[in-house]
Amino acid sequence: MLEHCLIYLAIFFVALLYSSVGHGGASGYLAVLSIFGFIPSEMALSALILNLLVSAVSFIAFRSSGSFRFNLFWPFALSSIPFSFLGSLLPVSDKVYNILLSSILIFAAYRLIKFNGKINQPEKKKEFFVFLALVLGGIIGFLSGLIGIGGGIFLSPILILSGWADVKEAAAISALFIWVNSTAGILGRLSHISPIVYAGLLPLIISAFLGGLLGSRFGAYQWSHLTLRRLLGFVLLIAAFKLFYISF
Repeated sequence: MLEHCLIYLAIFFVALLYSSVGHGGASGYLAVLSIFGFIPSEMALSALILNLLVSAVSFIAFRSSGSFRFNLFWPFALSSIPFSFLGSLLPVSDKVYNILLSSILIFAAYRLIKFNGKINQPEKKKEFFVFLALVLGGIIGFLSGLIGIGGGIFLSPILILSGWADVKEAAAISALFIWVNSTAGILGRLSHISPIVYAGLLPLIISAFLGGLLGSRFGAYQWSHLTLRRLLGFVLLIAAFKLFYISF
């Protein structure tokens, strides 16, 4: 019973933090599920379902604040959707899956731990290149489908560091991008395997929904909680090292 409560609290915490920056939280959910000993076949589909829910809640909040820019969204989404579907079709052994996932978790942890709460906003938006966005969208989509994440941890820094979007615009774009990627990933997995979902998924859905609802409101209208982001980063690092350990 205690273990279940800890899982629900962890999922709530992950959803709250990730939704505050327009993310669905799949890498965080995968970290939590791996720490509690879930098998990869349960983890991927369960995390995508939670991702789908939280990214939708997050997008609604950021969209209502006027941060969404469709002209930046569509090229990434256009190429990511088919490649996410293709990535989800590839069979991956548990060992390879764990290594790939742990690498993603380390990247996500680095971004969270290094975040200083003062991301520089570009004084002037730089020129947006549609072809480059299409290429990057395809790469992100393929990796997302393969691992079972939405790809927001890749897209957000690209949008911000390239000068194409500010933080809240990147959050709004990433939220919808994650939603379409997660949908493609789920459809891809369901098309070639028998779905395996954690039997106690409903409480996780409720926990993720409540966390996403609260976090997205914080993110869309208020920007803070640096310490919590870094704590989450360290949790992801623990999960990553655990996955590396069991892979060898």
